[in-house]
Order: sequence, then structure tokens, then C-alpha cells
Amino acid sequence: MSSKETSIQIKAERIRDVIRYIRKFKNAAVVIYIDDRIIDSPYFSSHIHDISLIKEAGLKVLVVPGAHKRIDKILEDNNVEWNTVNGIRITPPEAMGLIKSAAFEVANQVMTNLAGEHLTAVIGNWVRARGKGVISGVDYNTAGEIDKIDDESLNTVLQDGFIPIFPCIGWSLNGKPYNISSMQLATQIALHMKADKLFFLVPGAELSSRFFELPSDLGLSPEGHVPAMNIEELDSFIRLNEKEIENSSASENKDLKKNIISILKLSKEACTGGVSRAHIVDGFADGTLPCEIFSDLGSGTMIYSTNYGKIRAMRREDISPVISLMRPFIEQGILLPRSKEQLENTYNDYIIYEIDGAVRACAALHIYDRKQAEIAGVAVDETCAHIGIGPKMIEYLISKAKTINLESVFILTTQTADWFESLGFKKDTIDSIPESRIKIWNPDRGSKVYRLNLI
Repeated sequence: MSSKETSIQIKAERIRDVIRYIRKFKNAAVVIYIDDRIIDSPYFSSHIHDISLIKEAGLKVLVVPGAHKRIDKILEDNNVEWNTVNGIRITPPEAMGLIKSAAFEVANQVMTNLAGEHLTAVIGNWVRARGKGVISGVDYNTAGEIDKIDDESLNTVLQDGFIPIFPCIGWSLNGKPYNISSMQLATQIALHMKADKLFFLVPGAELSSRFFELPSDLGLSPEGHVPAMNIEELDSFIRLNEKEIENSSASENKDLKKNIISILKLSKEACTGGVSRAHIVDGFADGTLPCEIFSDLGSGTMIYSTNYGKIRAMRREDISPVISLMRPFIEQGILLPRSKEQLENTYNDYIIYEIDGAVRACAALHIYDRKQAEIAGVAVDETCAHIGIGPKMIEYLISKAKTINLESVFILTTQTADWFESLGFKKDTIDSIPESRIKIWNPDRGSKVYRLNLI
């Protein structure tokens, strides 16, 4: 294939991904928390433009702007003292008017910028709150907790095509205002609205080895960050890093780490409560929102409970995407060519790895007799090569071979011997494989045999 054809193929695949995700998430509810440090940054206008594109693609958008920085400023300007307990700001009752002013100022700024994109947004009092009261002798004064969200009114607003904006203020039944956490508010809105996606747009959010301890079995993107974690992986990540944060001395990244851990816990709460996916993305990077929504690996870290990446049996309709997946490996001489007719006859031997409906990897288990089988046709999309799909596919086929009491599995390879050795395969001889397989072995190709004993 020429470089021009390769370039066209790559562009076409990206366009197909975007179209596939637009179909998947049409009419989906998306809750976006925006840290107010981003609102005051040069990136804000770009994010607002991306939100308009997301809305035009048919998604229902709800925005929760943070106001922490703005509240700090207005309290300092008015010489109001406050303190923080367990991450919650405690201020005297007379400060509530200033807090409301700052919260609505930020919300109005978001609404004005959305209007600049010809989008209609509304700021409403959809959140009922109650005071946190006195806990363990600490009077939390103006700090409140979410009591109820008027999801019926919100659904009406969304059906009318508006974007709801939520200031970090809730009102009691008798109209008393309370300051509530914007990130917790975003989480509760996502839960109440049964949102498909919850976004935390945070400055410098990067889950990578640069800032965190990573479990050894966690897959990474080509850029070196964690693209996705399920709930079990998330628990391991949190345990590992909470211990590291507690044991470490003060560092410039300690606050960032603590903030990300808090967001990860909220993400778990959302996903275990019915939100399909939560996303942590860097607000100081342009284009992170559409990249995270409309591509497989995105630009941040996705937390999910089920139905993201999965192994399943290959079906007849998968033949064309599997051929496309294999093509670059065939051109490099890593895989033998396979025709559509060959796959028609053998597709029952194959498994595929599917991410959001797209075929991203394949592998086959060809059983020759009661003792041994060949693992063949292993291909993983280059964009997903770093997230651990290949080993998962091989592990799955090995487990399948064990369930049918095979003694061993073997592979024939020209260029991937090191990779299979890392998975436990040992070099063997050609005459060890079944006679029917030897007959179609090409000595000019020089493939080597590697075997894994199962008993």
C-alpha cells in the first residue's frame, strides 16, 4: 500500500470513529464540571466552542462551573476569614451573600460565552440543599449538602434545547442559601439525570507515572497516560496512591494528587450509581472534550463499570473490519494473508476485542487434535497497542484451551518471538506441530515455533 493510501485509510478510520460515536451518544446526557481556573484561562473560549459542537452533535449538555478561586478572591477582598475542614470551606453566615455573588458571577460568565456560540443557556435554582450543621463539634455554618435535584424541571429545560448551568448554591425549603461543592454537585446531577457521561475538566489533570504510582498491569496510551480504568482497577489505583501520598513529604504536586484522588472517588460513586462513564480531562489542553467523547482512547482518563472494552466471539459481519485490522500486519510480513473466503470458513475460531462497537483486535485458536491447538491471526490496532489488549486476548485463548483439556498451544512467528516469550512460550521444533499444519508451513518464510504447555 502506498503512503498516500495509508494516509487516506488513517483519515477515513478517524472519521468513521467520529460518526460511530455521534450515533452512539445521540441524545445522551453529558454533565461537564469546569474548574474556574480554566474559566479564567485562555483555553476557556476553545472549550466553550467545543461544547457548542458537542451540543450540535445531538448530545444534551449540563454545565457545572466551579467557583472556588472566585470565592477565595471575593472573601479576601472583603477581609472575610474562613477555614477548611475535611476539604469543606467554613465561613461565617454574613459571608453567604459574597459567596452567592461569586458563584453567580462565574455562572453568568459561562452563560455569556455560550451565547457567543449562539447557544441558549439558563441558570436555575434546581438544587435543594440543607445545612451540614455541627459534626464532631465543628459548626459548618454556610456549607450545605444536596438534598434534592429537580430533575423533572431539568428534563423540560433539556427538551426545549437549553443548556442548564448550575452555580454552587443550593436552597433550603424556606429559601436559605448554602454553599455546596461543585464537583459533588456535578456528580449528583449525573446520578439524578442518569447521565451517559460525567466530565471533570481540571487544570493539569494527568494520570501518568509522572505524578502517580501505577499498578503494573494497567495499560497505558502511546503518550504514557492511563486512558481507562474499570472500577476494580480504580480501587487498586486509589489504594496504591493514597498510601504513597500519606507517606510522602510535602511536594508541589501533592495538592494535585489529592484533588485527582477526590475526583476518582466521585467518579466511582457516579459509575457504581448508574452513570455510564466518568472522564477526567486536562482543561489546560485544547480539544480535550471532543477527543474524549469521539475517539476510543480519548485524551484523558475514563472510569467505567461495564460495556467499554470487551472480548467476544467473532461474527460473520466482523470479517471486513478484521481484514482491515490485519492488513498493515500482512504488509509488514508479520501475518500471513487471509482472504474473505478463508475467514468465512474459520471465523468461529476467532475472538475479537471490541471498544464501543469497533473491532480493535483479533486472534484465533485453531484446534488440530485433542492435544494441541495453534494461536494465530493475532492483530491489535496500533492506536490500542499500549493498553494491554494483546495479552488479554492470548490469556483468554489459553483459558479456552485449558477448559477443553488441551495439553499445549503453539504459535508460528517471524517477528514477534520476544513478545510471546514474555507471555511464557518456549521455542520448539517444526516437527512438533500437527502434520496437517506442517503441510501448509512455508519453509521460505522461516516461521519459528513457540509452545506453551498447559499441563
